[in-house]
Amino acid sequence: MSAILSLDHVRVARGGQMVLEDVSFALEPGAFCALIGANGAGKTSLMRAILGFERLAGGRVEVAGPVGYVPQKLSFDPDWPVRARDFVALGEDGGRIGFAWPSKARRARVEAALAAVEGLGFAEQRVGELSGGQMARVVIAHALMRRPKLLLLDEPLANLDLRAGAELIKLLKRLSGTGVSVLISAHDMNPLLSAIDRLVYLAAGHAVSGAPAEVVRTDVLSKLYGYHIDVIRVHGRILVVAGAPGEPAQGAHVAAIP
Repeated sequence: MSAILSLDHVRVARGGQMVLEDVSFALEPGAFCALIGANGAGKTSLMRAILGFERLAGGRVEVAGPVGYVPQKLSFDPDWPVRARDFVALGEDGGRIGFAWPSKARRARVEAALAAVEGLGFAEQRVGELSGGQMARVVIAHALMRRPKLLLLDEPLANLDLRAGAELIKLLKRLSGTGVSVLISAHDMNPLLSAIDRLVYLAAGHAVSGAPAEVVRTDVLSKLYGYHIDVIRVHGRILVVAGAPGEPAQGAHVAAIP
């Protein structure tokens, strides 16, 4: 099966410093992948590189099909007179200025996108009046109007409470089941571990990828960071903890993911 997304030894520099040094991974159709890393690890830079917004210092990015993108921060004036369904419709227009002439076919596509994110119940509300969880769904529906093969989401869980975040993860899992490859960035992997089938872990400008159980291991992450890392299971959660200062990466133990 051909990959929807393929990165081959990608390097990105900014301000004379290398942000990403050697990142390689691929996503198959229908994959649900988490891009994990601490703040400043380069997650947004990697997203921008995939979108073609970031000039590469080396390597290659290949995308087989249209891409939908959900940015990290979006805010709207509560008085902006645009309903959720109007905003979703704009996702089909790209860089076109103004609103397209309405048609039955266009309305049907908007309805389908809203239905896909379970957003029909608040389709008539102004976007500035939506809750965080509702807004996340509307922005995803906006991205779905391009009929993407790949959906990128930059930290969509950051401003959501636990319930809204869990519901959004279920939604994304369902979308991946329709054949759309999903790549979601986050700094905390725990809410995603039961849903994802792939994981890309960023640290120190490098990345390791694979099934979660293959990646979130003491030996693998110690090699990635270049010093000893403990992977600890506590109350059903996975903690990634730096070892003692100066402790070498070798000799690491392996902690299983539940």
